[in-house]
Amino acid sequence: MSRSTEFIPFARPSVGEAEEAAVLRVLRSGWLTTAHEAERFEQEFASYCDVPHTRTLAVSSATAALHLALEALGVCSGRRVAVSPYTFAASAEVVRYLGADPVFVDIEPNGFNIDPAQLLETLERENQAGRRIHTIMPVHIGGYPCRVAELRRAAERYGAAVVEDAAHSFPAREPAGAQNQAAAVLGTGSDAGAFSFYATKTITTGEGGMLVFKSESAAERARIMRLHGIDRPVWDRHHGRAARHEYEVVAPGYKYNLPDILAAIGRAQLRRAEEFARRRAAIAAYYLERLADLDQVQLPPSDLPQSWHLFILRLDRARISVDRDTVIAALSEEGVGTSVHYKPLHLMPYYRDRYGLSPRDFPVSWETYRCCLSLPIYPALSDAEVERVVEAVRSVCRRYARA
Repeated sequence: MSRSTEFIPFARPSVGEAEEAAVLRVLRSGWLTTAHEAERFEQEFASYCDVPHTRTLAVSSATAALHLALEALGVCSGRRVAVSPYTFAASAEVVRYLGADPVFVDIEPNGFNIDPAQLLETLERENQAGRRIHTIMPVHIGGYPCRVAELRRAAERYGAAVVEDAAHSFPAREPAGAQNQAAAVLGTGSDAGAFSFYATKTITTGEGGMLVFKSESAAERARIMRLHGIDRPVWDRHHGRAARHEYEVVAPGYKYNLPDILAAIGRAQLRRAEEFARRRAAIAAYYLERLADLDQVQLPPSDLPQSWHLFILRLDRARISVDRDTVIAALSEEGVGTSVHYKPLHLMPYYRDRYGLSPRDFPVSWETYRCCLSLPIYPALSDAEVERVVEAVRSVCRRYARA
């Protein structure tokens, strides 16, 4: 890599004057924690997604959203939650927070999401053994959508709730560009959906998330649990002449509220969501066109609704002479940062040891992990940087092509 060529990081946030002005507005307001900015962010997100704002909660992270969703839907000690091992740690750790157990279900061949056929087999096996699955938690990896309708039919058959881990799925897009709103998470009957606004996501608050429920009662339970189990918002207790200090703790809740300073950033980002989605889609289209002739890689699907949070390449190990990590190192030498999504949870020491798991227990997840890497895809990438990523991938594939 030339010394004069700047390294292209895997991710870079797209923030500017609108976000700066939003932060200053809150700093000058004299109120930094959760109040009107968070409430307006909820309302604007709900409007964008065409869901009731009374069922929409801004929270401190998607992890918090998943935890609150499971708790509100009755997951507790001794219960079981079906989830793919091919995901980030949060998807399974929230199950353990509640004393419940994750039941891993392998992903689809040539895909990244939970396999509906494998799920049906798991539901039947667990049911026969007297260990009913209480909740199914599909994860939309990279913004590539799960087969939610099939998963929901399986859930109905066995009496399970569905909580969608949609941390990567805002806003989902149709191939032709028509918006498939985040409300689609609940469109097939799912009980809740959790979205992420982490620094690398399609819109960001730095840290933050949003939780959407189908049920008003579940949303109200999560709203109370979001802030220490207190029955009144902090703004109501401390602002204005009519403020009253009294409050009641009605449950042992958590500290999962989203502060106004972050919510204000989220509001500014939400107004740019369409702009961001178009840019991500354009970068993905360019990658798909310029890398299509490479025998050494398999490209992600282009014919499904997706948010293009990730652009995941799958190496064809029969046609490339080195392993995935060598390819990553070579791309880094070319000045291109990459990442891996994900090392499956059944390979992680905690889950491996606690549940006595081995790599081949979930062979598709294991093999997929060994051959996948994610390329940079974010609005702040310039056209020149996108071309440099393409040229780096082509160069490395040529270098290590198997004869």
